[in-house]
Amino acid sequence: MYWPWLLAGFLGIYIVPSSCAYISFNSSVFNVKLDDASRTLASLSPKSLPSFDFSPFDLLANRSQDGNYHTGDINFRYRKVVQSSWTSVDTATKRVPVLSKPASQSQFSVSNLSPTIPASLPFNITKAWGFEDGDMLLSVTMVNNGADKLEIGAFGFPIEFNSIFTGRTAVEVQTKCSLTDPNIGLHGGYLRVTPLSGTGPALVVTPLNHTPFEAWRFLPEDESTTLAYQSQTFEGFYSWEVFSKAYAENEWNSTVPWNTGSSTTLTAGQSITLGLRFSLAESISSIDTAVVKSGTPLARGLPGFIIPVDLDSYLYLNYTSPVSSIASSPLSAITFTETGPGTYKLSPSTSTWGRVRVEIMYSDNKTQTVHYYVTKSAPEAISDLGNFLTTSQWFTDTSDPFKRVPSVITYDRSVNRQVTQDPRVWIAGLSDEAGAGSWLAAAMKQAAQPNEGEVAKLEQFIHGVLWGTLQNPDFSVKKSVFFYQPGAVSYNYDTSINWANWWSWDETDAFNTRRAYDYVHVTAAYWAIYRVARAYPSLVSKANWECYLNQSYHTVVYSMSNDASGNSNTDYSDDGLMGETVFGELLEDLKRENLTSEAANLESLMKKRADLWNSQAVPYGSEMAWDSTGQEGVYYWSDYFGMTTTATKTINSILGYMPTVSHWAWNGNARRYWDNIYGGKLQRIERQGHHYGSGLNALPLLAHFQANPTDSYALRVGFAGNSGPLSNIDAEGFASASFHTWPETLAWDAYSGDYGPNFVGLVLGSGTYVVQDPELGLVAYGGRLVTGNDGTVTVQPRDAVRRKVYLAMYGMQFSIDAGAIESVKYGNDTVVITVAPSVDGLTSMALAESAVLWIEKKANVGGKTTIAVDKGLEVSRGGWKVDLASGAHSVNATFS
Repeated sequence: MYWPWLLAGFLGIYIVPSSCAYISFNSSVFNVKLDDASRTLASLSPKSLPSFDFSPFDLLANRSQDGNYHTGDINFRYRKVVQSSWTSVDTATKRVPVLSKPASQSQFSVSNLSPTIPASLPFNITKAWGFEDGDMLLSVTMVNNGADKLEIGAFGFPIEFNSIFTGRTAVEVQTKCSLTDPNIGLHGGYLRVTPLSGTGPALVVTPLNHTPFEAWRFLPEDESTTLAYQSQTFEGFYSWEVFSKAYAENEWNSTVPWNTGSSTTLTAGQSITLGLRFSLAESISSIDTAVVKSGTPLARGLPGFIIPVDLDSYLYLNYTSPVSSIASSPLSAITFTETGPGTYKLSPSTSTWGRVRVEIMYSDNKTQTVHYYVTKSAPEAISDLGNFLTTSQWFTDTSDPFKRVPSVITYDRSVNRQVTQDPRVWIAGLSDEAGAGSWLAAAMKQAAQPNEGEVAKLEQFIHGVLWGTLQNPDFSVKKSVFFYQPGAVSYNYDTSINWANWWSWDETDAFNTRRAYDYVHVTAAYWAIYRVARAYPSLVSKANWECYLNQSYHTVVYSMSNDASGNSNTDYSDDGLMGETVFGELLEDLKRENLTSEAANLESLMKKRADLWNSQAVPYGSEMAWDSTGQEGVYYWSDYFGMTTTATKTINSILGYMPTVSHWAWNGNARRYWDNIYGGKLQRIERQGHHYGSGLNALPLLAHFQANPTDSYALRVGFAGNSGPLSNIDAEGFASASFHTWPETLAWDAYSGDYGPNFVGLVLGSGTYVVQDPELGLVAYGGRLVTGNDGTVTVQPRDAVRRKVYLAMYGMQFSIDAGAIESVKYGNDTVVITVAPSVDGLTSMALAESAVLWIEKKANVGGKTTIAVDKGLEVSRGGWKVDLASGAHSVNATFS
């Protein structure tokens, strides 16, 4: 039975007999254990870090039942060519030992799977494990040993790696676990398996020979086990689907799949071999290198794969075989102009909006797909958002007993109706992320792109509902203003709703004010309107900027302070809070307004939290067992107070759960999978597309890049995350909470839900970032570059907000508080910043009469440390006041 030991010397493979139920072997790269009975993967550790296991080896005793999937299982569907129905086969259904077979010199385990499949099946199936250049190979050969022609309409490789958080401490999760993300790109598809710590080697799974990656299917298992499959601590596992026609015709027939479902046909005696290659990347940032080394086509997009129609976008292909054709689906959605070998400029049609698949054919007959999402110009998209929020979502029913009038309330896009009641009471109760999300987005939109009518409505909401209804006079914030308590109010509760769950709070529970997360949204709303009142004073009528700034400040102070007994006013105030970069913006504005005592107090409150985090091994706590929300706040304040070790650790953590791939739904998409239970209409545990983790986790990455401008990988991931919230906005301006990535759905959730925090990230991180990329040369993320004959470069912003330009070669950021940056021209140690009263052509945006220009040195690079601007400009709030009353104005500056 242990004949593979004899091959050790020739291959450099070292196999150790096991007295347990595993066969152990290793190569120059991996230490591996296979389950002796099923010949599925039990353990996969890098030789460079043997203490880390990509597989959940320590929990296999809890996953030893029939129906538990392991890497090395297979599942498929087939039918006789003359039949219409499919037969499903799955090696995980019933566990029995497979039959060991002799192996070739390149293999260490070969087995026949006939004991695990029904004897009546017309297939002979062999599974082989082997090594090649240190990489591990898994291949499956199916032979049609019947008399009929057979169509294989589905074939999947289940993937099991250690993403099980159940029962683990925070430190154990961070040190033991990893996350798997797909790039569903046919022959250019692959999996990236990244340690949650964000450090150490990463695993890359690529196609072996011609094994396309057509779909990514969730694998159902028993949810009642001790490991809590498909729960907040265990998302569950997925399957690499090579063929998917049988699913596309049945379970997935109401969706447009990522790739067209295909099948293959075997005549009598014919065989097919499919397989995967497992490679090691030295680090997460070197995954692309590992993909190319494996012989897999790699695509890189600039600035990413969510592209506004007016933004210059490029596609870079890295493969040994030449491109024979490239086209989009829909066919006319994108025009491609080849600018160099394997390099294309993309020009979306002005009528294009939504998902676009790009199909690349290579001369060696491999096909790669790249998945884009095309939006309107980014400013136009957020203009649509502002309009939708303050019209379709503007709640004005004066008979409402919960005092929610007027407000921007949650919306259900599937029925085009406001959500005025939901059993999760906060959704209709204007608080928590899923209830506050809509009015939060409406307020932040004004900070980026004020509109007179929208500002007027937001002021009505702030003075009529936010203050006095949602927020108490002592600055405490309720968990919900809507509640379920028949008899307490005269209200027609929907009897078809199940009100018996824990989340149908009564008035006492709803009016509880201890949830610290809720204070961020209120703080942000006041801060956003402060910014409007400060820069566009004629747009506000109910209060001045001092009032709004004061309200923002006191809301934070209450949430971070103690009561008369010395107990904290709120719970979770020692955790990083979603969107709390706004606290940092508030602090900067307090300083600019010379409110020194308030700034010092706020700084002191933040310092206590940062000191605590700096003492913790894993400081990213939240109300959940594991989360990707605490990192934003932890990074901001650790970096602010110079706690470099904690700040660096936090950036690494984010890179552990935020991928970059050539697919818009996963590129820059921070790991979120349970939030639809609490904020979506379709309540399901699943990998969410561009939930608020995208926008918020982008902020630390972009800030880190600005301080470390040679870290172009952080910029790639950060800009992708910052772009994510654009895709949530539909053609009419409705913004969904997140995208459902399961192939039977592939649609935006119908609820607006908790989109607001995502939009906070978009507004605060939006900018144009110019960098000398080591692979691509001088490029702009979020803008267009024009090189003059005199060697100067003109940057034309094309991002959503157009108020920030960062030049990485100088470590300099140029930002304004009103209007829009039309261009930044630099060269010969000079820079010309042209500021306009509004975004060009955007008539819905109010015109600024003046703007404050800030120039900040973010990194000590470029040899230039100071900058001098035009004489005569008025110094204002730490910057220079630019007069826009007569239109655009250019400011000249000199580096020295």
